[in-house]
Amino acid sequence: MSHSTPPDVIRDIERIDPDLVARAAMFPSSILADVAGRRGALSSRIAPLAPSMRLAGPALTIEVRPGDNLMIHAAMAMAKPGDVLVIDGKGDESCALMGEIMVSQCMAIGIAGVVINGAVRDTEAIRELGFPMYAIGANPNGPTKLVPGRVNWPVSVGGVTVQPGDLVVADADGVVVVEPAKVPAILELAKKKLADETVRLEGIRSGEQLRPNWLDGALRKAGVLAEGETL
Repeated sequence: MSHSTPPDVIRDIERIDPDLVARAAMFPSSILADVAGRRGALSSRIAPLAPSMRLAGPALTIEVRPGDNLMIHAAMAMAKPGDVLVIDGKGDESCALMGEIMVSQCMAIGIAGVVINGAVRDTEAIRELGFPMYAIGANPNGPTKLVPGRVNWPVSVGGVTVQPGDLVVADADGVVVVEPAKVPAILELAKKKLADETVRLEGIRSGEQLRPNWLDGALRKAGVLAEGETL
């Protein structure tokens, strides 16, 4: 009996509804991470080239060998407008996997942004272009284009497993990833949390609520305060 091997390049993935992407983009990454159970946030090593950068969209996942960007080019040839390239570059900083030319191509395609567990170059040009680029560093060395990898397979980036089609949202604080099936519920929770935090901030700024309502109860539960005792 023969068994076919799954292809290293999966061309078709299920993408999240653009309306959900647009709604998710309205929330800070911190709100989404909190209501998602404080999970899905990538390592802080993966940071935007400029604090003003923002992105939201479905993940198109790419696995490369350290220092080689062949499969990034392959993925870009298949990418659709709104996709976010999520690249497992193995954390290698010995050379850049992307630069101004590839970013210009991404912009022409309509790619929403790039999250890369690796280094990039031409950082000043990328900042001037305003393209959302999240990486662990910069290096002027260029990559090779020789080694096979995989596209649209699960990847590990910044300590988080990212599946093709996962929702990716990023801002100045970093990157958060949410499974598509959870997005509708997460958005409702995010709306409530943002409203609650807005009320809390208003209370702080007005001087009417200078400590959280839950503090004494949490301290009692932790054994810091006795029952009935307050600060």
